[in-house]
Amino acid sequence: MNTNRQIKSAFAVSLLVLFFGIVSTAHPQSDDATALKAQSRTLMDALKYTEALPLNEKLVVLLPKDPEAFQFLGFSLLAQATNSGDLATRRQLRIRARNAFISARDLGNDSLFIKGMIDGIPQDGADGAGFSDNAEANKAMAEGEAQFTSGNMDGAFASYQAALKLDPRCYYAALFSGDVRTSQQKWGEAEKWYQQAIKIDPNRETAYRYSATPLMRQGKTEEARDRYVEAYVIAPYDKLAVSGIVQWAQATKTQAGHPKLNIPATTVGADGKSNTTINVNPLNDDGSMAWIAYSATREEWKKSKFAKAFPNASYRHTLLEEADALRSVVSMAKTLKPKSFNSEIAMIEKMDKDGVLEAYVLLAIPDRDVAEDHQEYLKNNRDKLKLYVVKYVLGSSAR
Repeated sequence: MNTNRQIKSAFAVSLLVLFFGIVSTAHPQSDDATALKAQSRTLMDALKYTEALPLNEKLVVLLPKDPEAFQFLGFSLLAQATNSGDLATRRQLRIRARNAFISARDLGNDSLFIKGMIDGIPQDGADGAGFSDNAEANKAMAEGEAQFTSGNMDGAFASYQAALKLDPRCYYAALFSGDVRTSQQKWGEAEKWYQQAIKIDPNRETAYRYSATPLMRQGKTEEARDRYVEAYVIAPYDKLAVSGIVQWAQATKTQAGHPKLNIPATTVGADGKSNTTINVNPLNDDGSMAWIAYSATREEWKKSKFAKAFPNASYRHTLLEEADALRSVVSMAKTLKPKSFNSEIAMIEKMDKDGVLEAYVLLAIPDRDVAEDHQEYLKNNRDKLKLYVVKYVLGSSAR
């Protein structure tokens, strides 16, 4: 899910349960609470979220320290908001849903999934933008939402298909059609509609991420990995896109992580001058003293290189600058002729030879300014970003 879009739809409620699952948390419970939770789970598994709402409201009273109970309640409240025709009621339900997810987080569920749910719901519970500029298509989508959260999958699918006929470019009509087929375990049809959504907008991460779930359920873990990777490189700063990679690594018992580089920390003093701390042992004959080139190159960018690369623009830390600074470390290390490179400098050289150094910067160590360069880099370098994730984040090359 794209957390920049308000979470208000049926897919946001049901597919998050369907795709991520609801992880049980052990807490002392009375027999009544245990039975009530079992009833609620049965309804949630059947995608009958509105029907489960009264049970979930009781659950959070009986189990005030159970994060899963509040997670259940959040889903049901979002579903109820979807089915409400009154603006004020929808707003209040979404506010309550957001608060329920906050409670789940505060009680111990600090997963990216829960954080994404919180971030995706406006604090004021406001409606999000429509699904289509076509009013009739929007109406059909709303009908599909209501059907979906009531557990009527065939009715929901028919409404989404009607919306797609009215607006063939309606991304969510195709996406939600795939969601319905996934819930019905019709994997081939789900793939068809996810691919249709991808065709409509190949630069939106949601369909890639959602399409990974049917593949995982069929044991096609490598194909699923590629979908999660695609979603991640498109939206690397979206918590839910990141969560897809994390979920895949956990499910496949893959050790995941970015290469670790002890890059010198630079701070700016009150006088406006930069101060860099380099943690190296000058007695080590491993080229590590070359890290002084990093800060020197960064200073060059501030003084002159930025103005040459970006005429008439105010200075900011860029992808070009960071990659240049890292390359300068390798260049200087070679001039020092050490017995061998230390592991960090060797890693920089290795990533650069693979053509993924910029990908490392964008995905592993971006600051707010560097992140601004992601979309432009993605346009022509998607394969490099994917290679970096597969080889260095999910592969063994980072370790």
